[in-house]
Amino acid sequence: MIEALRKDSLAFALSGVFFGLLLGWILGSQRPIPMGSSPAAPPAPAAAAAPQSTAPPPLDSQRAADLEAQAKARPDDAAVRASLGNLYFDAERFDLAVKYYEESLKLKPDVVEVSTDLAVCFYYTNQIDKALAQLDHSLKVDPKHLKSLLNQGIVRAQGKRDLPGAIESWEKVVSIAPDSEEARLAKQGLEGIKSGHQAGGGAAPAGGRGGQ
Repeated sequence: MIEALRKDSLAFALSGVFFGLLLGWILGSQRPIPMGSSPAAPPAPAAAAAPQSTAPPPLDSQRAADLEAQAKARPDDAAVRASLGNLYFDAERFDLAVKYYEESLKLKPDVVEVSTDLAVCFYYTNQIDKALAQLDHSLKVDPKHLKSLLNQGIVRAQGKRDLPGAIESWEKVVSIAPDSEEARLAKQGLEGIKSGHQAGGGAAPAGGRGGQ
């Protein structure tokens, strides 16, 4: 369950190794993002929206049918819809995951984990602005939700070529929980941008912000 290229494209391209590595860590709040096939350069937004991994786990059709029956019988049950979203997410059926995450959030709009997973699905289906808007919602509910901030950074960087925005998101992660696994990953991201910046001859990312 986020359009023109920015002027800092050289620094962005030079930090491509870092972005390839980022494709291997958790993007979803509950499940892993598939590993990118090539760390040599960051993909364009359309490519980023399509997982480039080995085949996803096959969909458990019986489980899906059981959950769909439960959802039909219990129209006010947000949890069963979230479970359906999770099932389709794991099978990389992101279009169907979107449907059920959205239904779940209509019933319980402030469940951060569901909101963030919906943002990931939007990202994978190349709905970049929707992904960012959904992450904004997650962070309104919980401004210190670490995985939402991590996701915000990667979507800003990969989907919008917004390195200053990514820096801002990841610096917040480090500030909130400096010893967490999320902070370790955020520091990797920040170092990757710094390395690309230095290799690019010192040209600052467009906007010049370094976070809060």
